[in-house]
This record gives sequence, C-alpha cells and structure tokens, in this order.
Amino acid sequence: MTVEDGRLSDRQRISWLRLIRTENVGSATFRGLVDRFGSAEAALEMLPELVISGGARRLPRIPSVAEAEAELDIARRAGAQLVAIGEPDYPPMLRRMDQPQPLIAIRGEPSVFRRPPVAIVGARNASLVGIKMARMLAAELGGQGYAVVSGLARGIDAAAHQASLATGTIAVLAGGLDRPYPPENIELAAGIAARGGAVVSEMPFGWEPRARDFPRRNRIIAGLALGLVVVEAAHRSGSLISARLAGEMGRLVFAVPGSPLDPRAAGTNWLLKQGATLVTEASDIVAEITPLLSNSVPQPAGLAEPPDHSAAPPPGDHDRAGIVEALGPTPVSLDEIIRHSGLHPAQVFTILLELDLAGRLERHAGGAVSLLPDGGR
Repeated sequence: MTVEDGRLSDRQRISWLRLIRTENVGSATFRGLVDRFGSAEAALEMLPELVISGGARRLPRIPSVAEAEAELDIARRAGAQLVAIGEPDYPPMLRRMDQPQPLIAIRGEPSVFRRPPVAIVGARNASLVGIKMARMLAAELGGQGYAVVSGLARGIDAAAHQASLATGTIAVLAGGLDRPYPPENIELAAGIAARGGAVVSEMPFGWEPRARDFPRRNRIIAGLALGLVVVEAAHRSGSLISARLAGEMGRLVFAVPGSPLDPRAAGTNWLLKQGATLVTEASDIVAEITPLLSNSVPQPAGLAEPPDHSAAPPPGDHDRAGIVEALGPTPVSLDEIIRHSGLHPAQVFTILLELDLAGRLERHAGGAVSLLPDGGR
C-alpha cells in the first residue's frame, strides 16, 4: 500500500483522508482495506457491509467529501500539507515502521526528514542538570548534521528543540497541528516550522490532545528516529513508553544515567540495567548511529503481498463464529489463527478486518491480534 506514481491525485487524497478519519480505521486497518479492495474509494463503499458482518451495533461515521475537502483547505491555509506514505515528503523512517501512518500532517520544511534523526525525550519536571544535558546533546547532534526529534512537552523535550532550532528539529504533536500542547510552547512550535524544522501530527486539525493520544505520539517519535535518547524519566513515564516502542521497532535506545536518589533518574537507570546504551556525551550516540547510516534499515516484518481473495469463497457466519471463539484477550499471530481455523488466509484476513471495523479487535506489535473484553458479545 504505497503511492506508485509519486503523488496522490486530489480525488485519491480525499478518499484516503475520509478512510483514515473513519471510526475504527487505524493504520493497519487502512492498509488491509486498500490491499483488499484496491483503493480507498472502493474500501469506503464496502465499509457498511464489512461492519455489519463484524457484528457492530451501529455503523461507523464516515466523513463526507465536503469534510475532507474542508480539512485539506484548513491545512493549506495553515501552511501545512497532508502527505501520504510513498510521496516524496513523507518521512523516510516512518515508512520503515510496522503499520506506518497512511497520512501525516506536516508544517515546516520536509527536507529536515532527510537528515539522520535522533530522538531526545525525558521528564516534564526535569532538573536543571537534565535540561542542561538535553541542550548539550541536541546542540552537538544538530551541529554534526543530525535532526533532533522530540514531543514539544515541557522540560527535556522543549530543551532539546530549543537547542537544535538553528540546525533542524522535528516536533511530534498529540493533537492537531493547530493545537500544540502545552500552550506555552505554541511559540516554540511556530519557530520550529519557520526555521527549517517540521511539526508533524497524525491527528486532524482542531483535535485537542487527550491522555490516550500521547502514546500514539510517542510511537511516531520512536518511529521517526534511528535511535532514542532518554535523559530523565521516572518509572511508569511516557518516556519509557517511547523507549519500549523504539526497542520493539529495532531502533537504538540510549539513556543518560542519574542519581539513584532522584526519582527522575529511576527510569533511565532501569533502562541501563535492561541494556540501553549509556550516554554521557553526544559522541556516545554518534558512535552507535554512524554504522546505521551506511546500511539500509530492514523493512518491517509482515506479509509481502496481501492474500489473494479470489482464491477463496467469502467467509460464512460459521467461519466468523469460529474465529471469534478462538480469539481472546491474549494476542495471537495471524499464522496461528490460520493454522487453528483451517480457513484460507484470505478468509481469515477478511474476518479480522470485519471485527476490527466493528470495534471488536485490538491489534498489537508484529501483527498479532486479540479480542477486546466485550468483543465476544
């Protein structure tokens, strides 16, 4: 599911936007639908039938053509663009993620994505020493040609962005591009876009960030970078979520050690115990990242080609019931489901799409799936 001719047509972009903004359609479901039906436009036509087959109590709301056109117009007036995977301005590292975002909103200078990216994240209530360390690392990395990626949060994130403003930094938002959070960093976001960096989001314009949107933002931060540096982080912090996601994606994970007496260092010291690379200066990061610059990063694991749906009849109600019965709260792989059910891969693929669109399925790293707690109905 990529753009083969370089750029989407206006009609295609509207269909892509309508599909990704539809309820229960995430990155994996979007790809599955386009692979299954050949285009976003065809997938939109089939959505009601799929949702009913999946057992939903109601149909999802699909944005209208007028609503999609309005969002594109808002983006243009804000000096932003909605870029599709496969288009020249789409961030190269995001393409290498498992389940990359089909569309991403970008304001600023897309050429910053061509600089080798390193993420720097950490505590919002950072210490003065932590802020000084983040600034030092970001300034030195920027001076050596790296793009610094972070989440525009207070503390470590803001320090990293400020120190790399002149060399190119990338801020990832949890809300829409017109809703930077926290409010005191609105000016910083504008400065990033105006000075050769970029501000990015997968959320619609006007979207106010909620608590559950920040892990999604963290996933993009991890996906954008070759490596992720945690400067300060408490246990159970968003920065540790970012580090876990980076590790799952095969990115390098770095941590700055801190005092065992400071709870803001508990997370970073734990990462070091788990095998993260210790960082006391920028050269520690550069030494590990440099070998990656001359080697292509492996593509994510997954199906090389979508199942041939013409090779099997459509699934029946008995087939659907069997898959629902086999699933539970523990994630299982697609291969396990196929072996257990004895169904053709295309039939299993279709049933999982139906359950996903009906809001009954949860997707996990590596393509595994599980049934939501009330998914069995």
